[in-house]
Amino acid sequence: MASVPRVEIREKFQAALALSRVELHKNPEKEPYKSKYSARALLEEVKALLGPAPEDEDERPQAEDGLGEGDHALGLPTEVVEAEGPVAQRAVRLAVIEFHLGLNHIDTEELSAGEEHLVKCLRLLRRYRLSHDCISLYIQAQNNLGILWSEREEIETAQAYLESSEALYNQYMKEIGSPPLDPTEHFLPEEEKLTEQERSKRFEKVYTHNLYYLAQVYQHMEMFEKAAHYCHSTLKRQLEHNAYHPMEWAINAATLSQFYINKLCFMEARHCLSAANVIFGQIGKIPATEDTPETEGDVPELYHQRKGEIARCWIKYCLTLMQNAQLSMQDNIGELDLDKQSELRALRKKELDEEENIRKKAVQFGTGELCDAISAVEEKVRYLRPLDFEEARELFLLGQHYVFEAKEFFQFDGYVTDHIEVVQDHSSLFKVLAFFETDMERRCKMHKRRIAMLEPLIVDLNPQYYLLVNRQIQFEIAHAYYDMMDLKVAIADKLRDPDSHIVKKINNLNKSALKYYQLFLDSLRDPNKVFPEHIGEDVLRPAMLAKFRVARLYGKIITTDPKKELENLATSLEHYTFIVDYCERHPEAAQEIEVELELSKEMVSLLPTKMERFRTKMALT
Repeated sequence: MASVPRVEIREKFQAALALSRVELHKNPEKEPYKSKYSARALLEEVKALLGPAPEDEDERPQAEDGLGEGDHALGLPTEVVEAEGPVAQRAVRLAVIEFHLGLNHIDTEELSAGEEHLVKCLRLLRRYRLSHDCISLYIQAQNNLGILWSEREEIETAQAYLESSEALYNQYMKEIGSPPLDPTEHFLPEEEKLTEQERSKRFEKVYTHNLYYLAQVYQHMEMFEKAAHYCHSTLKRQLEHNAYHPMEWAINAATLSQFYINKLCFMEARHCLSAANVIFGQIGKIPATEDTPETEGDVPELYHQRKGEIARCWIKYCLTLMQNAQLSMQDNIGELDLDKQSELRALRKKELDEEENIRKKAVQFGTGELCDAISAVEEKVRYLRPLDFEEARELFLLGQHYVFEAKEFFQFDGYVTDHIEVVQDHSSLFKVLAFFETDMERRCKMHKRRIAMLEPLIVDLNPQYYLLVNRQIQFEIAHAYYDMMDLKVAIADKLRDPDSHIVKKINNLNKSALKYYQLFLDSLRDPNKVFPEHIGEDVLRPAMLAKFRVARLYGKIITTDPKKELENLATSLEHYTFIVDYCERHPEAAQEIEVELELSKEMVSLLPTKMERFRTKMALT
């Protein structure tokens, strides 16, 4: 007679698992959880057949919220207690049912009930949690509670559950090490149980999930260094155990590259992005598994979106590496410092000598052919700062390639903000490339390209809905015209007698720069067109720079009309005075524009004398 309930229990349990795996869209539209509820009913039947929980389940720390110290995190058992004997085996089987009931309730969005079942699972297993039969189930229950509390934004509670799982895995592998029983095996006859290899694969996957969730928790807690470490470990393990989905893996690797880029760890960032390219290329070439995300299989739009997102990560890599080189080599007025350039050239050999040591310390993805494929992509991309135009151009062209790739998906119609950000990055690539260019005419052409790509955006943007973006673009266009004017003035200064064409060109560039700086400054006015008494912190520096450059631009207008020149000097003085007065009223503003403030004070002192000389000269003539 004893064997009849056992067979019935096994069949009902297997049927419940099969129903749990039914995808929601295969249920009737009005009953999306029909299969889940059917699975739940079978699990409750199995629970009833197993009988009540052992009495010693109540011998536990009391905690109304299920978060007693005995449930997780702190008190790891000092010795392994195997789940032997009928009472212990019944407790373990009941724990399996509670675990699946917990997942079932979470799937149907009944989170509190789901939590209750998962906590019951932990309590039933607490004594045996480090045993061969229970460790995997216990860790999975804690992982799911970690996810649950994370979604409730109770991040510290989530952290405690997940760190407990990590500690349990490490202790088990150190003290026992053999592949543990998978939770699906508790109701299987001996001949149907998993092989050691399959058990190991599943247990390692559970631990990989644990690291993945910990990475997210640390990210949420702004422990970015730790989050990156766990993310890198997760990605590495997924490749080692061939347990990954190419699209998801590639986007996670590309996202991780952004952490390394911000830390200026360009070798590691390049490795992540190269690996992302290689793995993304596997989409459609490797067979889907039962847990492949539904969205990954056959949705072309998502494929192109992810491709565009990875391209944007590459753009940031190229742009940041070039900008970092510029910062290392520019003088106090933003021009190339030849001495600094020479110093960095001398350091280049040392950087190359250290490359091998850095590589040995870095966490590398993949082995064998996969490792070779990633290395082949890496070898085509530099990670050292470019020191001259040719090296910078190499990075620029790579970045521009990915700009075109990103724009294929992120088009203006439908992805306005993303499209604009990609265009702004493209403009920035030209801007930093111009820094390395020694030919001033060619530099002008680069700034002209920037203006050509940015100006159409202003025409198409609704300033009411895209005020901040509009301001950014106005400021950037103004700055591009400003730089072009300075270059044209420098070119004219080298000529003995600049012709009227050059003078007209300089004035036109000046006029265009003034137009866009004024548009930017006007956007700060209130509905009554009054300029603010107090400028917001987020636009303070740009506003002060715009005022300073407007002042300088008026002083640079070339005219043969003394009266007009006097008017321009008066307007220039007005803007310099605004800067000085504003910084006196708001001392915090002075810290934002220290250099410009000193020059403004100097001009406020000098310009009245110059203007008086002009008036005297005009009176005499």
